[in-house]
Amino acid sequence: MNMRLTSSPRSGDPSWARSENARSRFGLVSRAPAPSGESTEPAKVRLHDICLSYRSQTGEQFPALDHINLEVNTGEFVCVVGPSGCGKSTLLHLIAGLHRQSSGEIWFAGTPVAAPGTDRIMIFQEHALFPWLTVGENVAFGMKMKGIQRREREERTRYYLRLVHLAKFEKSCIHQLSGGMRQRVAIARALATEPDVLLMDEPFAALDAQTRDILHDELERIWVETGRTIIFVTHNVREAVRLGDRVVLLTFRPGRVKSEFPIDLSRPRHLEDPEVAATARQVLDQLREEINQSLEAEYAAVIKPKIEP
Repeated sequence: MNMRLTSSPRSGDPSWARSENARSRFGLVSRAPAPSGESTEPAKVRLHDICLSYRSQTGEQFPALDHINLEVNTGEFVCVVGPSGCGKSTLLHLIAGLHRQSSGEIWFAGTPVAAPGTDRIMIFQEHALFPWLTVGENVAFGMKMKGIQRREREERTRYYLRLVHLAKFEKSCIHQLSGGMRQRVAIARALATEPDVLLMDEPFAALDAQTRDILHDELERIWVETGRTIIFVTHNVREAVRLGDRVVLLTFRPGRVKSEFPIDLSRPRHLEDPEVAATARQVLDQLREEINQSLEAEYAAVIKPKIEP
């Protein structure tokens, strides 16, 4: 049975986070999930018959995604896995409004997605921080672009740096931080702009195992405290099971939803938990079928050298 940890107001929170209305706006109010089938709230993200094709240099249509249907509920943590080249990252770009699908519809909180918006924020594998700005200035950058007043920017910056355990590094330069710390700054910057959904594209793939494990714990804690909806793309099946409420498996090209795995394990979880490993094996068994197809396709495309007898 899934267990959602809850948080309560802390005396150190700024005034904008302590008020009931603001805490609700920032997702900090504990909410009991509605019983299945009884919620009237529309899905936070809904993809209906999403298809995407690219045109090659020869004019041939290359299908990347094929009739993707997926719903993500408010506050849900959904992980997407699949073989390389199946369109996982492309799917995030479509939800973010950075690209347009060839056909189908994407809805965000009941409204069609037509362009990028600050309610859907991407976090990439590369942190994409500004090296000429301090840690605090990086976190405040998006808020400044939105026209938020300086005093509130400063309060939010301090709050979110505390949330990612980087309060002491507000004045530090980016080059003085480790890779894991930089990713935490990127997460703080994304949260500070008040997004409803975090779209995370393999954010921990380039990190060492120890740092990645620490950031798993940090991300889960932040998700619990903020109540954000997260769609998380990864190649690591055990990472997906460790973090997600649900794991969505895409097929090899063109990407389709092959299976969905509800992760009915209590939190907090750890990569070494036997239940996590057992569930990951179920996902991996189906993923291997798609990986084998991708390998066969690659080998079939290779021109074998002619060997004279």
